Amino acid sequence: MARLPILQWPDPGLSTLCTPVGEEDLTGLIADMFETMYAAPGRGLAAPQVGVLKRLFVMDATWKEAPGTPLVMINPEILSFGTDQEPGDEGCLSIPGVLASVQRPTTVSLRWQDQDRSWQSGSFDGFAARCIQHEFDHLEGLVTFDRLSPEARTESEATYQHHLESSA
Repeated sequence: MARLPILQWPDPGLSTLCTPVGEEDLTGLIADMFETMYAAPGRGLAAPQVGVLKRLFVMDATWKEAPGTPLVMINPEILSFGTDQEPGDEGCLSIPGVLASVQRPTTVSLRWQDQDRSWQSGSFDGFAARCIQHEFDHLEGLVTFDRLSPEARTESEATYQHHLESSA
């Protein structure tokens, strides 16, 4: 296993619509993505964040507070969103130093292929639903900034720029 470099915004790969995963062997990539995510330390990591423009993400929404629940989602398809929405703070490994309040549905239902390429389906709520939506956005070429009002985006981009300058 190896830690992978995480692309930083505004890398063009983070704004690219990802293509479906085919029959390629992802075993090594998935292991490397989990190692990278845990070391970052994050709760989710999408393939485009490590330069692979495929519809794949890994996540573990609970590992920081409880036993882990690692999930691999290949070619995920969102089936429905709940009607209730709420704001929540989101960070992104590709936009370090920024925590932004993003309005999202509190529940999401989807189907995906697991690491063995078996189709799964499920509904998620709370932080897991937020994490899935955040990582799914990466597969669509969207980052946290794209979910903010123009004013909040300007403020968050300034915070990010300040973070980059102070860590250089």
